[in-house]
Amino acid sequence: MSADKIKHSEDVSASLKNRFIDLTIKKPENLKNDFLSGLTVALALVPEAIAFAFVAGVHPKVGLYAAFMMGLITAIFGGRPGMISGATGAVAVIFAPLVYKVMEMSKDSGMTFDAAMDNALSYLFAAVVIMGLIQIVFGLLKLGKFIRLVPHPVMLGFVNGLAIIIFRAQFSQFTVGGELLPSAQLLVMCGLIALTMGISVFLPKLTKAVPATLVGIVASTVIGYLLNEANPGLVRTVLDFVQDQDKTITTIAAGLPTFKIPFVELTMDNLKLILPYALLAAAVGLIESLMTLQLVDELTDTRGKGNRECVGQGLANMVNGFFGGMGGCAMIGQSMINIRGGGRGRFSGVTAAILLLGFVLFGAPLIEMIPLGALVGVMFMVVIGTFEWSSLRLFKRIPLSDFLVIVLVSVVTILADLAIAVLVGIIVSALVFAWEHGKTMHAKKKDEDDKTIYELDGPLFFGSVTSFKDLFDFKDDKEHVYIDFDNSRVWDHSGIEALQNITERYAQQGKKLHLLNLSKDCLVLLDKASNIVELSVIEDLNTHIADDRLDG
Repeated sequence: MSADKIKHSEDVSASLKNRFIDLTIKKPENLKNDFLSGLTVALALVPEAIAFAFVAGVHPKVGLYAAFMMGLITAIFGGRPGMISGATGAVAVIFAPLVYKVMEMSKDSGMTFDAAMDNALSYLFAAVVIMGLIQIVFGLLKLGKFIRLVPHPVMLGFVNGLAIIIFRAQFSQFTVGGELLPSAQLLVMCGLIALTMGISVFLPKLTKAVPATLVGIVASTVIGYLLNEANPGLVRTVLDFVQDQDKTITTIAAGLPTFKIPFVELTMDNLKLILPYALLAAAVGLIESLMTLQLVDELTDTRGKGNRECVGQGLANMVNGFFGGMGGCAMIGQSMINIRGGGRGRFSGVTAAILLLGFVLFGAPLIEMIPLGALVGVMFMVVIGTFEWSSLRLFKRIPLSDFLVIVLVSVVTILADLAIAVLVGIIVSALVFAWEHGKTMHAKKKDEDDKTIYELDGPLFFGSVTSFKDLFDFKDDKEHVYIDFDNSRVWDHSGIEALQNITERYAQQGKKLHLLNLSKDCLVLLDKASNIVELSVIEDLNTHIADDRLDG
């Protein structure tokens, strides 16, 4: 690896770690930190779970149940302590068309609105169960390890894009019915945002005994309550947000979720309807969860278990489907709140989930009075902490192609969705890698008696096939031609076909080709060509891309 590549890798890795390096030093894992950070997360989960329920077209309690079950089960069985899961916008957006489609089909068949909604929920819950099964199979097959192959520029683009999405999502709180809030309400809301952010920034300089974001929420809630007592309606609250979406809802309070098998007829038409949504949701949920896991790994200098996280996410979604939740995945915003608050252990996620359920069962009046300004302030702090500011300084410090990947993934995350952005980033990074390494294929040639020896340098794969074929002089080489792979490897079928091609071309000239110093992995790839070429294998060399033991 060149010095420039090493420096690039170190720069990008360091930029990810340095953002929250103080957390690793100053926030050791303990029950107090886990409990307080979990409480902060629970408060922030409520409005988001409600908002995503409305996105999916279902009652708020379906989102709140999902947040509780996702958070609790992944905290216990998942592969990343300290990471928070819940109802997410990424999954809600995928399932929303399914809910609306079944609603329309049901109403067209003569059902009342309530009956049509119950039918739509059955299809939604069935899709969530299938989504969970797919994720469990993915984890059991130990495919979660491949998230480790996501390039750093894609990771940087991922966090930057999500930070911008989180930031942009907060502006809906400043409007009602598409109209900007009245000036008095807007001014008070901005003041509460500033107060929450100010406490979050300056309180840690005085004490770290309690999470600053929690103090900010409590202080803003007290002030907001007093202002509303003096001037009713001046401060917008969580309950105001819910009623903006549905005037018939008077409280977020609900009972315990109950077990119910989704009633959907097992027909091929229903399977064709549900399966595409379940597959897409499973893929998006796993990508977002595993990317968030990798980010938390970097920030806390620890290592989660990708395959275990896949199983945990799948189990949580299956339980969601049977207990009336809309499903979900890991949440980068809430995970960052937890990390910033000192949450490191599984107890923080368990605390957040149980307290959230407690709010729904017993503390709804208290949660409903929390000002939206306080929660927006918390999310703005998440945006500041999530965005990779140092990536703006990487323009001339890393290859231009890597910087363009960062920008591309950020933009696609904003304009499309996370799964597409990550796939686009990986594909572009792979193509750039193939192009760069395809140009480096060369060989040293020497003649000895009746043989010509080529000592290859560089990988043989689809990107380097053309330059590889151009290395050889089929007409003037000696009777026996040796290709030494001591500094090269055959990586794919294109490489095999290239060897097959030059073997035949040498045979046409009455010459024989010999391949030297092939690794065992290369030998497996070349099995079909072994009857016409002579192979010399390095017995003690094994090359592996990923190891299942690392990801559990």
